[in-house]
Amino acid sequence: MNLVGHKNTHKSVIRSGFVLVAVGLGSTTTTLANETNDLVQQTCVACHNEFTLQAGLNLQGFDATNPQSDPEVAEKIIRKLRAGQMPPREMPRDEAAIMRLVTTLENQLDRHAGKEGRAGSRPFQRVNRAEYEQLVYDLLGLTIDSSEWLPEDRISASFDNVADSQDMSATLMIAYLTAASDIARRALGNEDAPALATTYSNPPSLSQHEWERVEGAPYGTRGGISALHTFPADGEYRFSMRFMSGWGERYHDIDVSIDRERVALVHYGGDIDYQGLKEFPVETGRIFIRAGEHRVTAAFIRQMDGPYEDLLKPNARSLTGTETSYGTTSPPNLMHLTVEGPYNPTGISETPTRQRIFSCRPTVEAEERPCAEEIVSRLASKAFGQTLGQQQLDDLMNFYTMGASDGGFELGIRTALEAMLASPRFLFRIEKEPAGVQPGETYQLAGIDLANRLSFFLWGTNPDSELLALAESGKLTRTRTLKAQVERMLADPRAESLSTRFAALWLRLQDLDKVEPDEYWYPHYTQQLTQAMRRETELLFHHLVQENRSFLELYSADYSFMNERLARHYGIPGVYGDEFRRVDYPNDQRRGILGHGSILTQTSLGNRTSPVLRGKWVVEVLVGTPPPPPPAGVPDLEETAGAQGGEVLTTRRRMEMHRANPVCAACHKVMDPIGLALDNFDVTGRWRIRENDAPLDTRSTFYDGTEISTPADLSAALLKRPIPLVREFTSKLMAYALGRRLEYFDQPVVRRIVADAEQDNYRMKALITGVILSDAFRMKDAPLQDQLVSRENTSD
Repeated sequence: MNLVGHKNTHKSVIRSGFVLVAVGLGSTTTTLANETNDLVQQTCVACHNEFTLQAGLNLQGFDATNPQSDPEVAEKIIRKLRAGQMPPREMPRDEAAIMRLVTTLENQLDRHAGKEGRAGSRPFQRVNRAEYEQLVYDLLGLTIDSSEWLPEDRISASFDNVADSQDMSATLMIAYLTAASDIARRALGNEDAPALATTYSNPPSLSQHEWERVEGAPYGTRGGISALHTFPADGEYRFSMRFMSGWGERYHDIDVSIDRERVALVHYGGDIDYQGLKEFPVETGRIFIRAGEHRVTAAFIRQMDGPYEDLLKPNARSLTGTETSYGTTSPPNLMHLTVEGPYNPTGISETPTRQRIFSCRPTVEAEERPCAEEIVSRLASKAFGQTLGQQQLDDLMNFYTMGASDGGFELGIRTALEAMLASPRFLFRIEKEPAGVQPGETYQLAGIDLANRLSFFLWGTNPDSELLALAESGKLTRTRTLKAQVERMLADPRAESLSTRFAALWLRLQDLDKVEPDEYWYPHYTQQLTQAMRRETELLFHHLVQENRSFLELYSADYSFMNERLARHYGIPGVYGDEFRRVDYPNDQRRGILGHGSILTQTSLGNRTSPVLRGKWVVEVLVGTPPPPPPAGVPDLEETAGAQGGEVLTTRRRMEMHRANPVCAACHKVMDPIGLALDNFDVTGRWRIRENDAPLDTRSTFYDGTEISTPADLSAALLKRPIPLVREFTSKLMAYALGRRLEYFDQPVVRRIVADAEQDNYRMKALITGVILSDAFRMKDAPLQDQLVSRENTSD
């Protein structure tokens, strides 16, 4: 439908529930105000009206000269036009007119936001699983798995720290209380601990071939299980193991070690069925182990060095095909390791954790309370991330008194520690509102609250002593001091939290674990490869932050970070060993994260690639223009015939058949070309040129009309419009930093941060610092009365 170059006409014809609109853009000599409204009402309304309601949007009443009257719709228009997704590529475009409309909308909204001066608000934050684990480690030096007690965190707006989605319930409170009790016992030890069994397991996808050493295991071993285990008391413990595969008479020696020192050597073999099972598990006798956290490992002793080849089953995944007994050299796989004990406990040895806790030791009864106050005050200040007041100390000492009266000094300390770990000051980040602030009024955060925001944003844990001192002195609220702290904190190793937490959640790396490539088609895909893929993406992002590179290098980088396993998977020679290092790509097949296995695998299905999922991921995660949900009753692609006339169809042919449905076409025209440009990568991110023995055809047209056929073409097409990419990244960075979803009134702030960073080529530190120096980060709006009522109802 040609909507450009005609006289101004507006004819609507209703046929079968659809509206067909023939319009013109009008004379280019009209005023800017008229032109922007003409562009919306004569072009956009053709699809976005009360009848067709494409993408759930009706623009018939939208006034482009007064966008602040409907700012949420205006922001959606800006995103679509900036990305080049609208008008549809089938329609002629006047790029200059489109940009005038965009800048008009942005300028109007930005001016209005400047007058309003809103900083936004959120309820208190609750620590999530990752933060809980880090806080416990920083406080006690204990490595815990919070999933033992806490339910899975809810992901909202891409992140697990969004305050208004962090519900609190009686069940969750009981989980926190149980965790506090268990962790306090682990920290101090428990000589009265009952004999219990803890089992550690391997997934079937973990390869245990002759060349595979498990992380943490002694050198010279292969496969097995290695885990950090906290022994509650000095005593005797037994280790038992269960296996898979290893069919035959051949014996294997299993090294059982504590902190890489052998404590037992057991044998496996003999009368074993084809699944590697015996009538009883292989186990050690009782072994004396001292209390505390130790690395427990059970691993096979390697029986050969040098080249290793199984001609019948040359697969990286050691369990592939074992159910059909393929491979005469199939090794046994250790699947479960159980630690039982303590038996005959004899006491509690000094451990690193106990040394952290007991900074003093009373020798007479009169010294117990002063010593306890010193211990409790120091631990609580570190746990709560602020200097402890006298009233807070008194409250915790009440718990000490209760415990000490029942079981003496150590039980008193343990009881006080439990109270700390279950305290609202440990579990919640509550920002104090100044006295006299009216509902809706904007106020500056107190120094300690600003320090907490900053530390959890950059480090994922409580502030350190330097940051706390500046916060309590009032100096942290000064812009110069705040900038200096950002520089210091980004240079600290703890800043890797930005990659392992923020970037991993933004890029949805957790979804990598949800895809299990079919082991028949992809026998080389292993758990170790999954971990390497995830680490590659984290290291690239961390490198960009530490070296202060341009954010756009995330898309254009002609290098990545790999170990031998990942490089071999990508077909890149000359990389050896388990250590990750920077590796230059030998050709232009891969560029930036769109060539990372972590992205390509998480957007695939188990048995085939999915251009739709890959395209949807790009527009949703990177561009920030998620497609609407598919209409009800639309068949899935899997329901499209997989063969035609005896020919097995490629994914592209099946997509074309699926897209023939006009209900599906509008969104798929945006997503499918992106995914097709990446279809040279198979399910696991390996390069390929054929599918189902048919040559791949990856040619397509990007949503802005650019012809693309390769990943390099796709990256270039995206980078042609960098502003949407940087703005979406900055929006996500800001949402993570603030712990809330961004609203329409935050977008002018995002635009200003990005505009300022453009002068520095969008370097990472400019974007991060821009978020921290914004009013949204340093200030807060007092909630309105209706918001308070809503929060009270939610908490009830």
